[in-house]
Amino acid sequence: MNASKWFLMILIISLLKQPQISNGAFEISKQFLEFAKKAEVFEWVVGIRRKIHQNPELGYQEFETSKIIREELNKLGILYKHPVAVTGVVGFVGSGEPPFVALRADMDALSLQEMVEWKHKSKVPGKMHACGHDSHVAMLLGAAKILKHHSHLLKGTVVLVFQPAEEGGGGAKVVIDSGSLENVKAIFGLHVSPEDPLGQVFSRSGTLMAGSGVFEAVIAGKGGHAAIPQHSIDPILAASSVVVSLQHLVSREADPLDSQVVTVAKFQGGGAFNVIPDSVTIGGTFRAFSKETFMQLKQRIEEVIVGQASVHRCNATVEFASKDKPFFPATINDAGLHKFFQKVAGSVLGLDNVKEVSPLTAAEDFSFYQEVIPGYFYFIGMKNEKTEKPMSLHSPFFQLNEDVLPYGAAMQASLAATYLLENQSQSQTS
Repeated sequence: MNASKWFLMILIISLLKQPQISNGAFEISKQFLEFAKKAEVFEWVVGIRRKIHQNPELGYQEFETSKIIREELNKLGILYKHPVAVTGVVGFVGSGEPPFVALRADMDALSLQEMVEWKHKSKVPGKMHACGHDSHVAMLLGAAKILKHHSHLLKGTVVLVFQPAEEGGGGAKVVIDSGSLENVKAIFGLHVSPEDPLGQVFSRSGTLMAGSGVFEAVIAGKGGHAAIPQHSIDPILAASSVVVSLQHLVSREADPLDSQVVTVAKFQGGGAFNVIPDSVTIGGTFRAFSKETFMQLKQRIEEVIVGQASVHRCNATVEFASKDKPFFPATINDAGLHKFFQKVAGSVLGLDNVKEVSPLTAAEDFSFYQEVIPGYFYFIGMKNEKTEKPMSLHSPFFQLNEDVLPYGAAMQASLAATYLLENQSQSQTS
């Protein structure tokens, strides 16, 4: 066999390994992106995003945001359930029959004072949409508009999940417990990424983000005058030893190939320079990629805090998850949905704009859905080339590049419509 034939065979094999885009998926995605980029649709989505941005609300307090969503769904003629998980809204577009596929957007803001001066700056002191959830809601409403306009293409039902309280409140778990997603066969979610190029998406099969938990400990000693420490039991010294010892859990006990994080981000004790306080409160977060490692880390955190406090003659009490701040499982993308996502994203954006990403130690309560439903989570780039260095999420200087909105809307709508098309076809042939 000559060299040209070898080259041809290698080329054919490599093409077969690429995610293949069916004509149906390609045509749907092309129509959806073109629709989302229409001036009147783009301006409508931007207007919704700005309205929500100006009125940020914290977890389980998204009453005005929920009202805006319901008003827009009413205008679109889309039926919905409300309230779900206190302030959440779950809409339905399509035939009303199986199969059911869900799209999710989180609604809550952060306790931050916005430092960006612009026309649509937050009107609520101390609250800001610094994680892009306002854009997630706007993109899902954009997807709803696309799907409603093309409802004749839907071979089943798309469930639109507007979820409260992602920022630590575990709103996803409350949505699941409400029973609103009982018949859903798959769910998709996204997050804007300020440091990645506009028009690209990023994800991976398997573990995408870590499991996350928080801890708080009160270390109690005996207060007294700082000039005569021998008459006191110093909780500040004990707490300082605890902080240093906790770092050893990762550096000396963890497998270097099994990434873990322990961060003490809270240290409160004392109010005067010459008084040893009675107690000190410390708190922080811990992350791991597997449930086994996560639970082992939790156990060792408590043992180290109690043990080190005891060495310094102090007592310690440790609290972990609460109803308001539950543990988040690791975000693990379904392997089958990964191949599907690559195909659909390739049809929307082009295969060269579908990127693999390494696991991240960030956490997402989307993982609660993935524990009961095959789910897939991805990041969508929104880097503004005019900005020298984009501000990260959770920064008071965070700015959204609104050019991302039609891409997110088209991506979500395409994933849902194509999923229904393929799964309806499979059910008819089986």
